[in-house]
Amino acid sequence: MLSDTDYEDAAHALMVRLEELIEKKAPSIDFESENEILTLEFPDRSRIIINKQRPLKEIWVAARSGGYHYHYDANRHAWLREGGELITDIERFASDQLKAPVALT
Repeated sequence: MLSDTDYEDAAHALMVRLEELIEKKAPSIDFESENEILTLEFPDRSRIIINKQRPLKEIWVAARSGGYHYHYDANRHAWLREGGELITDIERFASDQLKAPVALT
């Protein structure tokens, strides 16, 4: 299990990376980061909410398609859930909500 420090480092790096990827590769998606919550807003005013869940050492994502919980896999250096990886899932969720392909990687 991750230490508190390792969780904080990995979660912070993820949030910064997501902001950078969205800014560079998906400029039609607005975003706001506040109090450990990253909100992606789409032209139709739908949202994807990405937030830290410190007590569980997880990242939670709420999208139009549902809610998802991710844990950090230190061996793979990735945030994963059963059946998915966070960045790949965000691409899919964002593409669905934008109604256009979103490629962040």
